[in-house]
Amino acid sequence: MSTHPFVTDDDVRLSLTRYHREDSDDVVLLIHGLTSSSNLFIMPEIRNMVSYLHDNGFGDVWALDFRMSNIFPYNTTGRQYSLDDIALFDHPAMIKELRRHIGDRRVHVFAHCLGALSFSMSLFGGTVRDTDFASVVVNSVSLTPRVPKWSKVKMNLGPVFADYVLGVPYIDPRFEQAPRFSARWMFAKGVSLFHPECNVSSCHMQSFMWASGRPGFFMHENLAPETHTHDRLADLNGASTCHYYRHIRKMVRAGKAVRFDPRDEHLSALPTDFFARAAEIQTPILFTTGDHNRIFTDSNVVCHERLEKIAPGRHELKMLPGYGHIDPILGKDAHVDVYPAIADFFKRHSA
Repeated sequence: MSTHPFVTDDDVRLSLTRYHREDSDDVVLLIHGLTSSSNLFIMPEIRNMVSYLHDNGFGDVWALDFRMSNIFPYNTTGRQYSLDDIALFDHPAMIKELRRHIGDRRVHVFAHCLGALSFSMSLFGGTVRDTDFASVVVNSVSLTPRVPKWSKVKMNLGPVFADYVLGVPYIDPRFEQAPRFSARWMFAKGVSLFHPECNVSSCHMQSFMWASGRPGFFMHENLAPETHTHDRLADLNGASTCHYYRHIRKMVRAGKAVRFDPRDEHLSALPTDFFARAAEIQTPILFTTGDHNRIFTDSNVVCHERLEKIAPGRHELKMLPGYGHIDPILGKDAHVDVYPAIADFFKRHSA
C-alpha cells in the first residue's frame, strides 16, 4: 500500500491510496461517499472490495480520499463547499495524479453516494475526459437525486438547526459522546427514541442524517456483528457538514443535478445542464442500487431511464435485492451478492 497526496487547483490537499498486488492493464479506482473514506473499501471484518478485486483479476486498485472524506477535517471546519467544487477541482486533479503513476492504462471506476454524484457531474460536465475511463459503476445516485419526503424536511431544516441549535455546522454520529445534557447529547438521545430497532446511537444518527427508515442507512441483517457497533459505524461514516444538504435540496427540487450558485464565476466551467452532452459521453455506466434504498430511493433507476432515451443500450441498471444504500459495499455478503456484478462489468469493458 502506498499513499499519494496531491493538491487541487483551489488549494485543497487530497490523497490517493494504491493497493497494488500485481501489475495489470486494467486499473480500478474506488470513490467513497459523504462522511466515509477509502477505509470503506478495506474493512478487515468482511471480504472487502479491494481484496475481492485483487482475487478476481484486478491487481492494481486505487482509492480516492476527496474533500468529503472523514480522514480530512473539511467536513467539520465550517467551510461551505458544494458538489460543484468537487466536480470542478477534486476529480480532475485526481485523474491527473493517477495518470502520472499509471500512464495510459485502462481505468475502471466504482463510485458511491455523493462521490458517484460528483463524479457523474465531472464526467457529464466535461471537467474530466470520458476517454480516460473504460467503464464506470455508480451506486445509489447519479445525476437525478431523489429522496423520501421526510428527507426533504430534514434538508430544509438541517443546516439552520445545526448552526443555531447545535452550535456546530455539522452532524456527527458520535453526538451521544458529547457532554451530558449538552444540545448535541440531548439531540442524539432524542433521535434514538425513534429508532427502537437497535441500541446503537451511531446507527440511529446515520439514519437520521440522510435517510428515512428504521434503519435507513443499510439493512441490519446485511451487516457483520462487528461492523454494527458504535465506534465502528462512526469510524466508517463520520461527521457531515450540513452545507451539502443545501445543494442536494436544489437538485431534488430541480429533478436533476444543477450548480449550487449559477452566479459563482469561479465555477462557471461547469454546465448549467449536465445532460446536454449525454449523447457524446461514450463511457459505459452500470447503475446499481438496493431495492431498499431509503436515502436516494429510485434515483439510479430514473437516471438510467433518462440516459437510455438519450443513448439507447449504452448503459446498464442492476437492482440489488435485499440491499439498502451503503450495505452493497460494507455488507457481510456483498462479495457474493454485489461485487461479482461490478467485476463482471469491468471485465466486459476491459478490451
